[in-house]
Amino acid sequence: MPSTPHKAPAHVSFVVVANRLPIDRVSGPDGDTWRTSPGGLVTAMEPVLRGRNRADGQVDSAWVGWHGAPDERIDAFTDGGFQIVPVELSAQEVAEYYEGFSNAMIWPLYHDAIATPDFHREWWATYQEVNQRFADRAAEVAAPGAIVWVQDYQLQLVPAMLRKARPDLHIGFFLHIPFPPAELFSQIPRRREIIEGLLGADLIGFQVPGGASNFLRLAKRLTGCRTHGDEIELPDGRRSLARAYPISIDAHEFADLAASPPVTARAAQIRSDLDNPKVLLLGVDRLDYTKGLRQRIRAVGELFAEGRLQPEDAAFVQVATPSRERVAEYQLLRDDIERLVGNINGTATGFGRPLITYRRNQVPRDEIVALYRAADIMLVTPLRDGMNLVAKEYLASRVDDSGALVLSEFAGAARELRQAYQVNPYDINGMKDTIMRAVTDPPAVRRRRLRAQRREVFSHDIAWWADRFLSDLAGVARERHRHG
Repeated sequence: MPSTPHKAPAHVSFVVVANRLPIDRVSGPDGDTWRTSPGGLVTAMEPVLRGRNRADGQVDSAWVGWHGAPDERIDAFTDGGFQIVPVELSAQEVAEYYEGFSNAMIWPLYHDAIATPDFHREWWATYQEVNQRFADRAAEVAAPGAIVWVQDYQLQLVPAMLRKARPDLHIGFFLHIPFPPAELFSQIPRRREIIEGLLGADLIGFQVPGGASNFLRLAKRLTGCRTHGDEIELPDGRRSLARAYPISIDAHEFADLAASPPVTARAAQIRSDLDNPKVLLLGVDRLDYTKGLRQRIRAVGELFAEGRLQPEDAAFVQVATPSRERVAEYQLLRDDIERLVGNINGTATGFGRPLITYRRNQVPRDEIVALYRAADIMLVTPLRDGMNLVAKEYLASRVDDSGALVLSEFAGAARELRQAYQVNPYDINGMKDTIMRAVTDPPAVRRRRLRAQRREVFSHDIAWWADRFLSDLAGVARERHRHG
């Protein structure tokens, strides 16, 4: 990799550290430009970052992350009211740190080992090296006493590395995916190092209370630290807190987009293109083995085969955004899903529209929201999910209070969305019955259930999530200062 030094970024009081930067590069005839990336984390963090700027207008926040291109170094720059601080990765590091340890080892293990986790010793070495680089860049940009908020499973060693380099910092960590029980986590050869890495944070956030409880038990077992409720006493005299903070969305942004004339018109066009079915079912997912796509598609196919759904009355649209296509497990899933959809559509009589309309491509946000507006029944049936924001996006987009959400009990969102039609995605017969209940329930029943879920999404939105986490982190910082 190049050895030329970085242009040093200015010191700031608030730093977000994540695997990816909140911007994507766009190449055009006039050269490269940058645009804001889609996604809930960017939506959540942007106003927090901008709100940290000084009264004189000087930028006082930064985002540390990889810009997406291997073997390329970019200096820090300011965009959108905060500093962008790139971390460079080589192609080999992307393969070993990201595709290897993070996504072939941690991802399946943290999702109940739905796919068999893989482990190679060289992956661990690279994971350490890359985490150290992220920690170094965060330490470089953070002002004395700054708040540093580290995000997700790719960077679990960063809190302890930062703590060692900069004990003055107030460090938070949030895990966006599930945290597994001890029986699964203990399979990791470097399990203690990961726990100790996370314990560098003052506050460790999880999507659901079960994740926090799993972590507390493992911290006690693997490090010998004493725990009291959600507190962990550490050898250096600090205490770390482990708590649940269910992430959400900018519900008003989705509602406004859903109510806009272009999206309203597009939703009507989608239904027209599908011959105006009486019932339109929808699935929107990354093409990932955790999302339960095989089970869901099989369930809908059987409902058509059994005549419980009639092709002239019902349609099913499944959007599957490509994901990690260089990984063999994902290639196998892609081929399985396409074969399954083809087999189901091949059973249809006549030459009308297919039973399942399958889209395997990137879909713009306004098109997704138009699909949410068009769909009568939303199917969100992952085998395991930390939260699943698609469920909340659908609810926020139902501005007329119609529709129904069929939701896996193994999604973190199921804890909040009690009025969803909840299913066990491993029980295909049960899932079929629940889908049909959502289809056939009286409109007044569906409306009552949906309104209750929408109230939950709007009262606990993304701003509520960020404010609650940062308020608790500030409380820990005050307590440490008082006893320091």
